Amino acid sequence: MARFGVILPAAGRSSRFHDKHYKKVFAPLDNRPVWMHSAERFVNRSDVVQVILVIAKEDREFFQEKFGANAALLGIELVEGGQERADSVAAALSRLKAEADFVCVHDAARPCICDAWIDAVFAAAEKSGAAILALPVRNTLKRVGPKGQITETLSRTDLWEAQTPQVFRRSWLLEAYANRQGLAATDDAQLVERLGHPVQVVEGSALNIKITTKEDLRLAEQALKLLPKPKLDVPAHPFADDDMWR
Repeated sequence: MARFGVILPAAGRSSRFHDKHYKKVFAPLDNRPVWMHSAERFVNRSDVVQVILVIAKEDREFFQEKFGANAALLGIELVEGGQERADSVAAALSRLKAEADFVCVHDAARPCICDAWIDAVFAAAEKSGAAILALPVRNTLKRVGPKGQITETLSRTDLWEAQTPQVFRRSWLLEAYANRQGLAATDDAQLVERLGHPVQVVEGSALNIKITTKEDLRLAEQALKLLPKPKLDVPAHPFADDDMWR
């Protein structure tokens, strides 16, 4: 059985979330922080040997005070991230266990993930070496100029919107980051593509939303109700009630 190391980037600035109390990954969602919903889908998998949560250096004290017990109970390793998302993933890669054959990168801000989608993208990566969840673009795309006017209508043919999890053969992702040369990639597949490695696309779901704004958080509350039940229940963890937010 292939073994997977999981990296959950959570070191972003949350500049569009506009909350004076929480960054988006720490915000309460169904009585648990957003990041925990993402983490719980991986920690109990028999094929996952390590889960790394990447947080910003300035958030470490806050995280330890609010969520340190939860992370310890779930067996999650904390790593401090960098200025850009790619810097944070690179920091986590340096802590990856030797027994991980594949690396899964999943946005901590995508809490509405289910076992079936993880199963599908893991299986595709095992077969092809690299795979990501994505959705075909269904809306009309417009290019807009600096004055807010449409300059071009783009064809949506063959266009897909990338999601996470994104899963790669360990050696491929390490090679991709070794050759990054400072590129601030917006996702990890972009770096693997640059090396000429094929990346398989697995159709995801519109429920797998990434939380960026408060409106996204409200949508996630409803999306959680529509997800299939998890295959295994995670163990009870401390502060899984309103005390977590006091």
